[in-house]
Amino acid sequence: MSEETLTNRLKILRAERTLTQADLAELTGTTRKSINAIETGRMVPSTLLALKLVRALGVPLEQVFGLTPPLR
Repeated sequence: MSEETLTNRLKILRAERTLTQADLAELTGTTRKSINAIETGRMVPSTLLALKLVRALGVPLEQVFGLTPPLR
């Protein structure tokens, strides 16, 4: 059985708000490199950073982050 993985719509939601990675990084107190790593799935954000991201985007957590169903 395969494990669930975290998915996100961060890049889409950021683009809809015409924010650059650098803009979002500044709003959340992180780096552009971290935003890029989250968008590409190379990094899972801490709970604190995830909450800062959704607050900056003005959407509920579930609209940004989700879990893929496990494969059986």
